[in-house]
Amino acid sequence: MKAKAESGKREQASVATQPAAPAVILVRPQLGENIGFAARAMANFGLTDLRLVAPRDGWPNDKAHVAAAGAAFLVDQARVYQSVELAIGELNFVLAATARPRELVKTVLSPESAARELRERGVRAERTGVLFGPERSGLDNDTIALADAIITAPVNPDFASLSLPQAVLLFGYEWLKGESASPPLGRVTGFDGPVTEGIAFPGTRPATRAELFGLFEHLEAKLDQAGFLYPAQKRPSMVRNIRNMFHRMGASEQDIRTWRGIIASLARARQGRGGKVS
Repeated sequence: MKAKAESGKREQASVATQPAAPAVILVRPQLGENIGFAARAMANFGLTDLRLVAPRDGWPNDKAHVAAAGAAFLVDQARVYQSVELAIGELNFVLAATARPRELVKTVLSPESAARELRERGVRAERTGVLFGPERSGLDNDTIALADAIITAPVNPDFASLSLPQAVLLFGYEWLKGESASPPLGRVTGFDGPVTEGIAFPGTRPATRAELFGLFEHLEAKLDQAGFLYPAQKRPSMVRNIRNMFHRMGASEQDIRTWRGIIASLARARQGRGGKVS
């Protein structure tokens, strides 16, 4: 019972320190499809608070629902406001996404720095949000003036304009990336578990040094028999190069067994030809 109580306390502490995700506020979005694509990007990266300010084609919008695909639930629960002031009224800290500071004196943050800032504020129980402008013109000066800081991505200066869904996806990626030092990659399933960087070893494991040394001994013995490691003065460097090839490949235990089977099969075939090399 005591262990369960301690476990419950740890879980409550973990929940308490999880930062609240920022709201994504689309200001006067023009196309329903872009709203849906933005919702899908939000769902990819764990953002769930979608707010719309005066969508041009009204709301609800069937095209947004279709474009969202599996994230249609975000479209269904999106909140609609008539003004930016109403949409951000209860937030404590707001960022404005724009490629142009427009001569306003504002702190400028990269998407990575912005995500870090919002996480820190979320841990302090502050409510935060990010403003994204309409597709044609982006956020105007009056809207940017309502924000605490600007978020701007490093892009090609000759073509700096991002589409609305792209901008949301870029920010969402940085938000989720900040969740841990090494966040899981790709889809997590009950069969595979989370994907991580590096070589995956499904159904096997990395080879041990002893298994590699056994392969080297086997291979080098057969190469000596075949006369490959010749002349004698070059044998040490040839052996080092061959071993280095196997070290670079990051072999699995299954790889080692496969290679040893290949060597044994080739040796048997050579013996069947009376040791002659074709």
